[in-house]
Amino acid sequence: MQLSSYQDLRTELISRRITCEKVVLDYLERIDRHRDDNIYITVFHEQAVEKARELDKKLNEGGVPGKLFGMPMAIKDNISIKGAGLTCASRILENYESVYDATAVRRLEDEDAVFLGKTNMDEFAMGSSNENSAFGAVPNPFDKTRVPGGSSGGSAAAVAAGLALTALGSDTGGSVRQPAGFCDIVGLKPTYGRISRYGLVAFASSFDQIGVLARNCDDASLVLGIMAGKDEHDATSSHRDVPDYMADMAAVKVDGLKIGVPKEYFHESLNREVGEIVRAKLNELRDKGAELVDITLPESDYAIAAYYILVTAEASSNLARFDGARYGYRSSRAEDVLAMYVNSRTEGFGKEVKRRIMLGTYVLSAGYYDTYYKKAQQVRRVFQDRYREALEKVDVIAGPTSPFPPFSIGEKMDDPLEMYLADVFTVPASIVGMPAVSVPVGMDSRNLPVGMHLICDFFEEGKLMGIARHLQRR
Repeated sequence: MQLSSYQDLRTELISRRITCEKVVLDYLERIDRHRDDNIYITVFHEQAVEKARELDKKLNEGGVPGKLFGMPMAIKDNISIKGAGLTCASRILENYESVYDATAVRRLEDEDAVFLGKTNMDEFAMGSSNENSAFGAVPNPFDKTRVPGGSSGGSAAAVAAGLALTALGSDTGGSVRQPAGFCDIVGLKPTYGRISRYGLVAFASSFDQIGVLARNCDDASLVLGIMAGKDEHDATSSHRDVPDYMADMAAVKVDGLKIGVPKEYFHESLNREVGEIVRAKLNELRDKGAELVDITLPESDYAIAAYYILVTAEASSNLARFDGARYGYRSSRAEDVLAMYVNSRTEGFGKEVKRRIMLGTYVLSAGYYDTYYKKAQQVRRVFQDRYREALEKVDVIAGPTSPFPPFSIGEKMDDPLEMYLADVFTVPASIVGMPAVSVPVGMDSRNLPVGMHLICDFFEEGKLMGIARHLQRR
């Protein structure tokens, strides 16, 4: 049984017209039929069915169903579930099992969500196409010769292909939003600190956030509301109270809405059809009473450069723990401790991860720290100031999610700089830590999805999703 929203599914479950076990078995059967698509790394066949049976028993015995009762979910394989594999799609963690639950996972389980399995991803969340995986690439459900985006490409493909109702991903520079745009679904990155990072394997700690992928804004907001909130295990999680996101969404009206449209987002290199579809959708809102406000963000050209200096620096530090000594892969070619470190990392890490570790080590090294890393931090502060100034004048900043539609598998693998540009519109929100979402707004002439990217001020997820719901292609 496949329904388009959780509310529809919940109605069927609570009325007992269908059981959780039946829903889970249907999803698992579809997942098994699509194993060749490489979307899941691990499938929880026994655990998911057992959980579903427990939920059916709970309901039959008069128990109160949780807010996510029976929701079939997928989890990106860099988020911890106790006793399950935690590979980060890397050979270096291929046989590692997590020893604890991520806070986000525990909160979802407490509200009766059902986890179907762990999804494929770019290794250690480093990539924009889901091709940098030790387990192989994931195809886009709309065209299997093309990529689903990355690094949360497996989670996005699972939702788009009907192999999960919702999914968790991680977003460092666009890794939830960009694949959502490529797969015609909603991808939400909350404000930095809104969701605990406890149990999320670190890539770049001052950027990383757990995000939500769903078929609609209501489901994404519902899942966000369950995960959000202060966590004693994560000092960077916010003390701010968690609002009623569904009520905040419902309060958003199109009439009088001010939408900032940066001229820098519609430059000559933007794919023509992508630009036309996004503009047309914005014009629809204008015709309904919204005001389109031309704004300028003059430092936008520096976003990718600053971002990759900062995240590679943090990655070089965070990934130092994978040394073959404490956990994970250890090379058999280790005559001494130094050889064990070198060979384990050389054999265990993939090409893109090695590239980013080397770049990060370089920008932090003596003689280059001030020239690159310090300067990039200064640029980051300028971005924060510019986006705050812009959002004092408008309710939301809007533009394309990606400068081009989903590209062919292998097309950009030999050109890292071209690959990095896939995130050019999503990176700024990550630099400043503001909430952002990609919402599907149309299909191009080749029937490839086009997403629109929205940014709101800190902790305005309710307003952000309310605006996205008005925009979402029906």
